[in-house]
Amino acid sequence: MTFENPAQDPISRTIRHDHGRAILDAIDGEAGARVIDSLADIAPELGHQVVAWGFGEIYARPGLEPRDRQLVTLGMLTALGGCEPQLEVHINAALNVGLTPEQIIEAFLHSAVYCGFPRALNATFTAKKVFAERDLLPLA
Repeated sequence: MTFENPAQDPISRTIRHDHGRAILDAIDGEAGARVIDSLADIAPELGHQVVAWGFGEIYARPGLEPRDRQLVTLGMLTALGGCEPQLEVHINAALNVGLTPEQIIEAFLHSAVYCGFPRALNATFTAKKVFAERDLLPLA
């Protein structure tokens, strides 16, 4: 059987998902898995797309290192506002790929110029929660 859309091919779909899951697990660890698992009973296709496309296609691209992708992601989530649950996952991911707590806080300080203090503060307080959970406080 030939598929006009490769995304409809069940073998390709499984391969893309497995590749994306390996990248998700390496970057986000348990936090990423929890997000995907939480979608299983309401939006399993959304979970599949986050894994297969978001991580298997986008995060897997060679143009940026994982730490740089996380800096971009932290900045965009801060700018959007109201994304604190996603920020929590990506702050953990940023730490997992080598950003230091000080670099993460510096990124949020820098974001205040472009996003405003309320969003920078919300991001910083989300980081404080993550840092506390990982026993990284106080910062110097």
